[in-house]
Amino acid sequence: MKKKLSVLLACLLVFSLILAGCQSSEENQGAQNGETENQENTSGELEGTVNTDGSTSMADVMAALKETFAEVQPGVTVNYNGSGSGSGIEGVLAGTCDIGLASRELKDEETEKGAVGHVVAKDGVAIVVNPENGVEDLSVEQIAAIFKGEIKNWSEVGGADQEIAVFGREPGSGTRGAFEEIVGVVDACAYTNEYSSTGDVIGNVASNPNAIGYASLSAVGDTVKAVKVGSVECTEDTVKDGSYAIQRPFLMVTKEGTELSEAAKAFLDYAMSADVSDVISAAGAVAAN
Repeated sequence: MKKKLSVLLACLLVFSLILAGCQSSEENQGAQNGETENQENTSGELEGTVNTDGSTSMADVMAALKETFAEVQPGVTVNYNGSGSGSGIEGVLAGTCDIGLASRELKDEETEKGAVGHVVAKDGVAIVVNPENGVEDLSVEQIAAIFKGEIKNWSEVGGADQEIAVFGREPGSGTRGAFEEIVGVVDACAYTNEYSSTGDVIGNVASNPNAIGYASLSAVGDTVKAVKVGSVECTEDTVKDGSYAIQRPFLMVTKEGTELSEAAKAFLDYAMSADVSDVISAAGAVAAN
């Protein structure tokens, strides 16, 4: 009987030692996991997704900012959807995107709803014609008369005897809004055709010798010609010093009272910092800082 009791006590002792060993192993593993988590939380790298939506004119600037921001915060993904300035502002107010993008000043009704604009760059709105067009310089008054349909033939402004085809953007476009407000032709333009993107305006002006349109400075390439406005070329320098008459801001839009995620705030702060001046300039716009 005593022998059986001794065997039983020995078995209990062995079992207790095994159990204690397992608990110690689990505690050590938990401590190691906790150390790893603490290391990850204090590493300084953010993770998350930032959804931006709005101006198609800001496509080049956004592409450049996304690329360089990824080098600073590789754990953050920035998405860009070019739906137009009006749509982007509506999106941020409705909460369907983190940051709206607008290539014009905010309207009173938008700010009344809580829209807040942050200037990340400036842009000249170039007046573009076909390279075959002999007209080199137009005044703001002549541009207004052309777009309102009061001047219908290129011969009236020193060009060939050809009827003018007036191209522009669709309602809600930031480029259209900025152009019409600055030139003084809001809701008064007699467009031959309206297009849903800056690229479409450029492409159709490039293929029509009699066309005129407007486009972001950053979008103007060799396929079209930007005329002088009041004898001033549309360049980064003339936009920066204010001598070029038709210019507008590039805005990142947030909603007042809505807190940005850490990732979205980091991207907004990055886009507005002086560190990105060269990045924005390389993308064809004028840095705000």
